[in-house]
Amino acid sequence: MKESALNTHTPQAIAQNASSNAWTAFNGANTKGKLASILCLDDFEARARAYLPKALYGYIAGSVETRQSWKDNFNAFEQWGFVPRVLQNVARRSQSTTLFNHEWSCPFGIAPMGIAALSTYDGDQVMARAAAQANIPFILSGSSLTRLESIMEVAPNSWFQAYLPGEQQRINGLIARVKAAGVKTLVITVDIPVAGNRENNIRAGFSTPLRPNGRLIWDGMTHPRWLLGTFLRTLMDGIPHFENSFAERGAPIISSNVERDFSNREHLDWRHIEKIRALWPGNLIIKGILSAPDASMAKTIGADGIIISNHGGRQLDGAVSPLRVLPDIIQAVGNLPVMLDGGIRRGSDVLKALALGARFVFLGRPFNFAAATASQAGVSHAIALLKAEIDRNMAMLGVNRLEELGKEHLLKLRV
Repeated sequence: MKESALNTHTPQAIAQNASSNAWTAFNGANTKGKLASILCLDDFEARARAYLPKALYGYIAGSVETRQSWKDNFNAFEQWGFVPRVLQNVARRSQSTTLFNHEWSCPFGIAPMGIAALSTYDGDQVMARAAAQANIPFILSGSSLTRLESIMEVAPNSWFQAYLPGEQQRINGLIARVKAAGVKTLVITVDIPVAGNRENNIRAGFSTPLRPNGRLIWDGMTHPRWLLGTFLRTLMDGIPHFENSFAERGAPIISSNVERDFSNREHLDWRHIEKIRALWPGNLIIKGILSAPDASMAKTIGADGIIISNHGGRQLDGAVSPLRVLPDIIQAVGNLPVMLDGGIRRGSDVLKALALGARFVFLGRPFNFAAATASQAGVSHAIALLKAEIDRNMAMLGVNRLEELGKEHLLKLRV
């Protein structure tokens, strides 16, 4: 077969061709069809909004109450400007990042997102495969509808994020299951003692458990591509369950037991993390930290890293942006790997976080929207575009390696 006749639209081709050349990525990664006009991560959201039912789009895009935290996640990045160096011979640029004894191709990964299997058919598998092909980490959510074991089969370097059950016996069982599945990096999310006040879910018609009603049925019928391509295909495999909440299979998504399974966490404290540390032999990451004292406590207990996060603005409205507390937390924990989640949409955002001391960053919603737009090819395209933005910006900043970035490359524009 002649080279010109090769299929250049596969996820592998998109990831290889676009991410290896910043200039081709600038022109839509040389793709054709519905991805050709997707030039940045924000472009995926408009496509996904048209594809997804209003209730599901609202669940993914929404936050809590006044959206103050969600908005400030973006505002925090805008308050830093770059101070580039010129004529630095940047022909040897590399984004390679070593974290937990693995050399990743880029300094970003896919954050955990619940019920991603309703965004596109087999959504967790779609994102896991794309991440594995690009050699970036994918974090499977504890509220996912896809079995952890099946993800580890297709993407063995995936991480797993757990929402701790309320009873120690169930915590022990979950940790044993995660260990048996071959997971090397366990992420414990700690910022959900109670559920956030997500009024937007109610306004959009989304609930957990799902409650079929005329509004939801009409919402699905008016989005026939999603109805046929995602929802009905998923139902053919059986009613989706929350597969990874416990050692055993969780409740079906339409069961009233879902509310019970995701409650009863108010009493959890640092002693539970100490017990997990004693049980868990792999990398232990604490996600949802926003204060220097909590970061120090995580280090003292034996965590291998932390992810600064305000849950994408989905928990406490008014919670500070992760970027704003990053410098203080870095100072508090020294060489402990500090990662960041929240507000990142551009390669420039990634580099600002790294210049302020973060070792790695994670993005959630954009990859979910990319999956809804074009399944695995969409996620691969999103990865390629972000990687290309980082590459171009590194060149213009005058750095060849990410370790060269520092506060000298930034200027605070306003307080």
